[in-house]
Amino acid sequence: MKLELRGITKRFGSLVANDHIDLTVEPGEIHALLGENGAGKSTLMNVLYGLYQADEGDILIDDVVQHFQGPGEAMAAGIGMVHQHFMLVPVFTVAENVALGHEQTTKLGALDLGRARQQVRDVAKRFGFQVDPDAKVEDLPVGVQQRVEIIKALSRDAEVLVFDEPTAVLTPQETDELMAMMRQLKAEGKGIVFITHKLREVREVADRITVVRRGKIVGTASPQSTNAELASLMVGRAVELTVQKSPAVPRTAGGLEVRGLRVRGDDGAILVDGASFDVRPGEILAIAGVQGNGQTELTEALVGLESNVDGSINLGGIELNGRSVHAILGAGVGFVPEDRKIDGLVGTMSIAENLILDRTDTGEFTSAGTLRRSQLDRFAHECIEEFDIRAQGPETRAGMLSGGNQQKVVVAREMNRDIRLLIAAQPTRGVDVGSIEFIHSRIVAARDEGLAVIVVSTELDEVVALGDRIAVMYRGKIVGIVPGDTPRETLGLMMAGAEVEEQAA
Repeated sequence: MKLELRGITKRFGSLVANDHIDLTVEPGEIHALLGENGAGKSTLMNVLYGLYQADEGDILIDDVVQHFQGPGEAMAAGIGMVHQHFMLVPVFTVAENVALGHEQTTKLGALDLGRARQQVRDVAKRFGFQVDPDAKVEDLPVGVQQRVEIIKALSRDAEVLVFDEPTAVLTPQETDELMAMMRQLKAEGKGIVFITHKLREVREVADRITVVRRGKIVGTASPQSTNAELASLMVGRAVELTVQKSPAVPRTAGGLEVRGLRVRGDDGAILVDGASFDVRPGEILAIAGVQGNGQTELTEALVGLESNVDGSINLGGIELNGRSVHAILGAGVGFVPEDRKIDGLVGTMSIAENLILDRTDTGEFTSAGTLRRSQLDRFAHECIEEFDIRAQGPETRAGMLSGGNQQKVVVAREMNRDIRLLIAAQPTRGVDVGSIEFIHSRIVAARDEGLAVIVVSTELDEVVALGDRIAVMYRGKIVGIVPGDTPRETLGLMMAGAEVEEQAA
C-alpha cells in the first residue's frame, strides 16, 4: 500500500505546526521522519491518523484521496500507529487491549476473547517473542507493552505502521529487537514511518530520511549521511556532536556521600531502595536507566523535594537529609529539574526574574524589600550573553522562549550561584541539537572547575558522553557503578536488571 501526504498544513492559532509538508511511503520501505522535539513530526502523524484534521492538503492511499474523521477510519484504511505514550488500558489483559474498539462476539453474543488471544499468539509467534495473552498490561515491562501496541496494529491488518519515538522507553537490547522487527515488517511489504530525533538509530534502519525543522521539510538524506550532516539539517548550522572533555581529575574530599538512601511513596511503596554512592569534586557521575526506575525520586530526595526519605545525604560534611529545599540550595547544591516548565521556570515571569528565583533574600538583588533593577539587568544581560540565550532582552517572558533557550535560563541560574554540587536531571530533554552541544559543554566546564556533578538521563548516548562513572538504576536499586567507557551492551544489560559489581574508575 502506497501512502502519500501532499501539502499537509496544520495550524494552532498563529502557530503553523506543519507547513505544506509532502511525504511518500512506499510498500516495503522504512521512511524516517527526523527532527527535534517540537519540529512538527508527531503533529503530522496525528493528522495522518485522524486525530487532527489538516487545514490544507490531502492524504492519499494508492493514489486515492482519503478523508479520515478519526483513528477508526485510518485503521480501517490500513494505517496503524505505535504511539510514543502507549494507548493501553493498564488493568486490561493483553487480549482485552487487542480486542478493544474492535470487539468480536460469539454466536451467542458474548465477547470472543478467544479470537483475540489467538491473534496475540499468532503475531507473537511470527516475530519470535513471548507475550501472554492473559497477562495484565500493568504487570508487563515497557518493552513488552510496546509489543502489545504492535500486535494491536497488526491484528487490524495495518499495511502502513507509524512508530512515534518508539525507543524512548527501551533499553539498548530492546531497541535492537525493535529494529529487527521493523526490518521483518519491511520484508513483508509493510510501509513504515519511523519518527525519531536519534541520529544513530535512523542511520541504522532507514531506507530514506526526511528532515523536518520548525514545521517544514528542510531536506532529505540517505542512511549513508553522516551524523554531522543530519544534525546540520536538523538545526540549520554545523554542530559539534562529540563531547570534548579531558580525563577527570577528581579530589577525594568535599564531595557528596549518599548512604542507604530509601524513598517511599505516599502509599508506602519503596521507590528508591538503599542507594549508596559517592560523587567526588571534579567528576561527573551519570545515572542511567529506563524512565520510571527511581531516578526522579532519587534526584528529588537529594534536593529535599521528597518527604519520606531515610538514609544519609552528606555534602562536604553537612548532612542534607531532613533539611528544607531552601537550606539544601543554600548549602551549595544547584538543581536543573527534569521538567523545566513545571519545576524550573515561571513562564509568566521575565528571564531576569527567573534568573534570581532562589536569590531574592541574599541582598544581592534586593534592598529593603525592593528589587535593585540596575543590578538585576546587568546580571541578566551577562547571563544572556554567556549562555547564548536567544531572546529580545531580559524582560522577555520565559514562557515565550524555545525549549532550548528555556533550559539555558535554568542552567544559567544554577551555574551562576556559589555551588559545590550540580544535579542535572534530563538536562537536554526536548532541546535542539545545538542547545545540547552548548549545555554539554557547560556541564563539562563545571566539572573541570572542581564541582561534583550528577547527570541523570534516559538517553544512553548522553550518559556515555558525559559520565566519568556511570550508575545504573533498575526498579529503585543501583545495580552497579561502572567506568564511563563501559560498553553500551553491558549498560543495556544493567538497565534490564543485571547486577554488576562496582568497578574502579
